[in-house]
Amino acid sequence: MLKIGSYNIQKAIGLDARRRPDRTLKVIQELNCDVLALQEADKRFGPRESTLDRDTILSETDYRPVPFAKREKSLGWHGNAILVRNSIGILDFRRLDLPTLEPRGAVAADLEIDGIKIRVAAMHLSLVSHFRKKQITSLMHQLHEHLEYLPTVLIGDLNEWRDTARSLKLFEERYEVTTPGKSFPSPLPVGSLDRIITSPEFTVSQAGVHTSKTARIASDHLPVWAHLSLGTAGHLAPAPDAH
Repeated sequence: MLKIGSYNIQKAIGLDARRRPDRTLKVIQELNCDVLALQEADKRFGPRESTLDRDTILSETDYRPVPFAKREKSLGWHGNAILVRNSIGILDFRRLDLPTLEPRGAVAADLEIDGIKIRVAAMHLSLVSHFRKKQITSLMHQLHEHLEYLPTVLIGDLNEWRDTARSLKLFEERYEVTTPGKSFPSPLPVGSLDRIITSPEFTVSQAGVHTSKTARIASDHLPVWAHLSLGTAGHLAPAPDAH
């Protein structure tokens, strides 16, 4: 059983307009995920420094960041970061450029958990529907055309309000989309912007939104999570790898 989550931390700025990385870390530890994707982990301009201190993460939690960052003070790539428990092996990782009018990207890591290899990709998609579709198409191409196939989980802030949206249907050939619940805005959620998307080897046994008192003020998004188990592929068969 694997607990995986996604959290748009809004650069550690809470609803009280205060930047409180300690508060963000408290929510991360409350979540107690094995793998956690973060969005808006880095500032967007200048050195793009992270709002969470890498050394503090290493010394005060059981997590370490996948080393996506190209800049010394960054935690991720275009604000996307993945934290994994220290017991989880990081086999490989890659940065994925996505088409858009503004800088956007996704990240992916190949992980080993108790001898089992999986892939986790994290994303923060465009506010514009047209570009969300292009980004998902690009993401699917990059993950499946030239890489060894692995059981895969896609997580992140998709900025998509409707479960019936055409953009989400682009995942359906290879994946199943789970909407854990309403996660935005955090004080009184009305939108399910954050989702967990799984290849057919995974079964989602439980999913939800983390609604602690601290989470309701630490960011404008609430974190989402899911318990996954890994078994034989179900009704969806992965397409053959392209070589």
